[in-house]
Amino acid sequence: MRGNQANRLSAGGLIDRSAPLSFRFDGKTLSGFQGDTLASALVANGVKLVGRSFKYHRPRGILTAGSEEPNALVELRSGA
Repeated sequence: MRGNQANRLSAGGLIDRSAPLSFRFDGKTLSGFQGDTLASALVANGVKLVGRSFKYHRPRGILTAGSEEPNALVELRSGA
């Protein structure tokens, strides 16, 4: 498993810790587990900055983990 997941709880939740996954975000390879949301995997990997405001370019982070997240402008792909 790649990456430091110091921000992840060692037990509990609905993820499958026996099924690790890797993904790329902003050009970096990060790790997660089956059942992770993108938000939970990013937080576990210590990612705080996920975007910037359009007008003033102010930093934006993860506010919620639901579909109503105003900063969730990501493109999900599969494969290489």
